[in-house]
Amino acid sequence: MSGTKQSWPLVFEGWHFGVLGLGNNGLPAALTLAVMGASVAGWDDRPDKREAAAQAGVSICAPSAMKRLDALVLSPGIPHNLPRPHPEAAAAIAQDIPILSDAELLYRAVRAAGSAARFVGITGTNGKSTTTALAAHILQRAGLAVAVGGNLGPSALSLPLLGDHGVYVLEMSSYMLERIVTMRFDAAAMLNITPDHLDRHGNIGSYVQAKEAIFARQGLNDRAVIGVDDAESRAMAERLGHGPAQVIRISGENVQGVSVDIWTEGTTVRDFSGAIVNLCGASALPGAHNAQNAAAAAALAQTIGVPNVVIAEATRHFSGLPHRQARIAEIDGIVFINDSKATNADAAARALSCHDGIIWIAGGIAKAGGISALAPYFPRIAHALLIGAAANEFAATLSRHHVPHTIVETLERAVCEGLAKARAEGSKIILLSPACASFDQFADFAARGDAFAHYARALVVNSGVC
Repeated sequence: MSGTKQSWPLVFEGWHFGVLGLGNNGLPAALTLAVMGASVAGWDDRPDKREAAAQAGVSICAPSAMKRLDALVLSPGIPHNLPRPHPEAAAAIAQDIPILSDAELLYRAVRAAGSAARFVGITGTNGKSTTTALAAHILQRAGLAVAVGGNLGPSALSLPLLGDHGVYVLEMSSYMLERIVTMRFDAAAMLNITPDHLDRHGNIGSYVQAKEAIFARQGLNDRAVIGVDDAESRAMAERLGHGPAQVIRISGENVQGVSVDIWTEGTTVRDFSGAIVNLCGASALPGAHNAQNAAAAAALAQTIGVPNVVIAEATRHFSGLPHRQARIAEIDGIVFINDSKATNADAAARALSCHDGIIWIAGGIAKAGGISALAPYFPRIAHALLIGAAANEFAATLSRHHVPHTIVETLERAVCEGLAKARAEGSKIILLSPACASFDQFADFAARGDAFAHYARALVVNSGVC
């Protein structure tokens, strides 16, 4: 096989799959598995999703009602354990039927098709989408055939079959990693760990275990890239440091007394052979957290054989991802920054650390611990505008730290009030970095970010008048 895209052969002929969840992940999985020769039935608790899938050609049947079921493909957001298993997942477990992610099935399909394409995986609490996109961008600039997706989107089973010299670059969530069985990554990165999704995993130990699964089954020729800027990740690097895969320790902060292989000095990402890339020219990668992301992407690219000169050029020309510290409008020198992807406090800390005199828009559905951990960054906030379900909780925290704040309830009001506050305070940054999930007011973080951009750009059109 060459490195180019190929047509899928009937690698799952004779298999019977049930697909539970027919949204952005499940529907492509059902359709692709059928193309691969499998007998597939899909189910979703939402009638509109069932109807849309049926119109697309998917047979609709609850997996538990299928006469034969070889494996259940479960969309990542549907639990099979905590906080409580979906009834269909519980039925499959009771019958010892494997529950798999679509990434696992992509891997099996690629190998069954005879392709030796390499797999690169990226996980971590924060930064994995940016690192995935950056790593794919670097490999593409190096001239490789690349398919990128997974948790970042598109879903794994909507990706094409690549030939021997192709590379799959997959963002892997903890939800996906707990459902892989045979999948092995030639190169994998675990960026950082802070408590998240504990309702799904039960405790931090189980969450760490799920993340560490990205390195399962790696061998002597594989690489495990691990960020060592937090204690849990350093412990993971220590556990895996004895092999069989080679561990590459990376840092965006160069923590004192911690051994690293790729690190940042000032704005330069470097290894023991010298400078790899100066991030001064990479406007889409501000802050120490993005220095770590760039170090991880560089380490992964080096593993695939990309020269440092190509890594540097590609990194400087990386345009970034939507909803991650994206500058989306400016009025009279006041910049509106959309960081809607910051759905927890740790992610918001990364944006807050990059600016001073901030008009901060925060709120939504709070994660465990709220924003108390952000106290070291509170002096950077000129005024906070609070929205959504967490507004009162966040207001109480900010009051204890004497941070000026106003509960404005809606994002539209926050944007309008934000401009007024910025003018009054002499602030140059209006930052949406919510430290919260979005589901109280928006379908997802992307919808929230799009709304913020719409309101900000409307202000530009109206010359700053609400």
